[in-house]
Amino acid sequence: MPPVIAVSCYGEPAQWGAWNTDAVLLHRAYVSALQEVGAAVLLVPPGATAAAAQSIVGRVDGLVIAGGPDIDPDLYGAPAHATTDRPRADRDQTELLIYRTARERQVPVLGICRGMQMLAVASGGSLVQDLPSAGYGLVHRDAPGTFHDHGATFSESSLVAQILGSEMVVNSSHHQGVDDPGSLTVTGRANDGTIEVLEDPEAAFVLGVQWHPEMTDDRRLFAALVAAAG
Repeated sequence: MPPVIAVSCYGEPAQWGAWNTDAVLLHRAYVSALQEVGAAVLLVPPGATAAAAQSIVGRVDGLVIAGGPDIDPDLYGAPAHATTDRPRADRDQTELLIYRTARERQVPVLGICRGMQMLAVASGGSLVQDLPSAGYGLVHRDAPGTFHDHGATFSESSLVAQILGSEMVVNSSHHQGVDDPGSLTVTGRANDGTIEVLEDPEAAFVLGVQWHPEMTDDRRLFAALVAAAG
C-alpha cells in the first residue's frame, strides 16, 4: 500500500464552471509531485479542531504543510507590517494543530515556503515580515505568483544535504522569511543570510524549505518524505 501523505490547503474565493464561491483548494503541483513518487494524497482543509487533527494525523503516514499567504503575526507576538497579507486564522490554526500533532506522533513532515515558516512559528520562533525593507539583498520574489532563482548552501551532515547535496539553485517566491527558528535548527541559507532550511534535530524527518520544489522537476525532497513515511 502506498504511504498516505496529508497536505494542508487553502480556503479562498474561487471561480469554476457555474460557481463563484468560497472553496477549499490547492495547486495541483503538490499533488502531482507526491503522486509521482508513489504517495496517496489526502487534502486537509482549514478549520480542523484539535480532535479532528488527532484523527487526521492518526490515519496518515506523512504531512506536507504547503505554501501560501502570510502567517498572522499575532501568532508570534508582532504587529502586522504594511506588506503582510490579511490573516487566514482558520488555516493558521489548522496547520499549527496538525504540525504539533504530527510531532507528538513522530509523523514525518515537510514544510514548503509558508510551511517552513509555520514550522518555525509552531516551534516558538518568529518571522521577518518583509525581507526587502529589512535589508536582505537578494531578490526572493519578483512579484506575487512568480519565482526567482538563487543559490542556497546546506550544512554538512544535515538531512537536507543528505538528500540534495551541499548546495543548489532554488526557486523562491516569498517576501517573508524566518527570523528566529525557535527550537528548530537552521541548516541552509541563501547568500544574503536568508534562512532556506530548517530541521528538527530531535526528529527522524522534520524538514522545512523556503523554496518551491513542487514547481520543479526535482522530486528528491518528496521522495525522501515518502521513504521516511513508508
